[in-house]
Order: sequence, then structure tokens, then C-alpha cells
Amino acid sequence: MHDRVSAVMQQVTCLRVATAGLALAVVAGWSSLLLVVMGRVVPGWAVGTGLCLVSLILMAVHVVRRVSADDTYPQGRRVLPRVALALLTAAAGLGSAAGAVSDLLGGADYRVLEPVGPYGCTAVVRETSFLKISDGVVYAVGPTGVAWRESGSWMADDIHRPVADGTYELSWNGSGVGTFRVRGTATDPIVASDVGPLDCG
Repeated sequence: MHDRVSAVMQQVTCLRVATAGLALAVVAGWSSLLLVVMGRVVPGWAVGTGLCLVSLILMAVHVVRRVSADDTYPQGRRVLPRVALALLTAAAGLGSAAGAVSDLLGGADYRVLEPVGPYGCTAVVRETSFLKISDGVVYAVGPTGVAWRESGSWMADDIHRPVADGTYELSWNGSGVGTFRVRGTATDPIVASDVGPLDCG
């Protein structure tokens, strides 16, 4: 009896972890999440893809355990119905796929900028180009390496990428708040810019 209860608990725990992973994958895939790990940028869609794959593996392990246990625990004890799990999986997959396609079509270029702020705040930018227009966003990433939202964005004409081309300025004050500015050229102006202070607080 004890072995049976233990097997049931392991199956339920495995499915719960998989469900939580899928939920986090949905958030990562459809949000502006960005990670910086050892100086390398990991976009939200990549995080979502990783979580989705781990969750699918856990779900496969759960199915194998159910088969080996001859499906001994009641159907009503499942954490979520199969339909809900399928919807979570689809939402996570679509979010990650949309982010990956956007990066691919726009030739996304992620860069960690120097200098770093006095309290470990780092500016990270993403630049893309499509149909003669370039877009860019900047993130303020704290010591944790996680940014949940953008700090600003801009648009440049004729595929001009200010950061890649070196036409930008970045400075930090004593409080750890950064100022980031992008500049265009005579032939490739900045069409629109809305960049606020870089604050990791």
C-alpha cells in the first residue's frame, strides 16, 4: 500500500511541476522577459522554449510511470485536464515560435553595453531591421540578470542601427540611474524615440 501511495504522489508531483513549467513558458514566451547569463543575452522566447521542452519531458515521464503502475490512481486526481494541458502547451509553443520568427526575420542583434552602472545595472539592447526600417529596444538589467520590461524604444530610417554603428551615448549617475540616447545620421535619421531613464530599482 505504501509503495502504491508513493508512486501516486510521484506521478502527481511530476505533473504539477510540468504544469508550472508550461505556465512559466507561456509568460516567458509572450512577455518582454530577457535574461543575461554570464554576459550572454537569452531572450524570453528561448527561455520559454527551454521550459516547454523540460515540461514535455516531465509529462512523458509521467505517462511512462502511469503505464508502468498500470494506471492505479483515480482519474479525478489529475492536476489539470488533458485539454488544459494541451492549451498551455500550445500557448507556450506559439509564444516561443512567434518570438523566434520575429528575431529571425528582423535579424535581431542583442548587445550588452558598457559601462555597467555603479550598482550593477546593465543596459542591454535589441536591434532589428525590416523593410528599410530599424527598430530598437533597451532594457535595464539588474544584478539578478533578469529584465521583465523594456525601458525604451526607437525607430531609425534606412536600416540604421545606432548601437551597432556606434551612434549612441550611455552614462550613469551616482544613484545608479542611466541615461541612454541614440543618434541618427544626416541620411539615416532617428524617426521616433521614447527612451526613459535606465533604472534597475
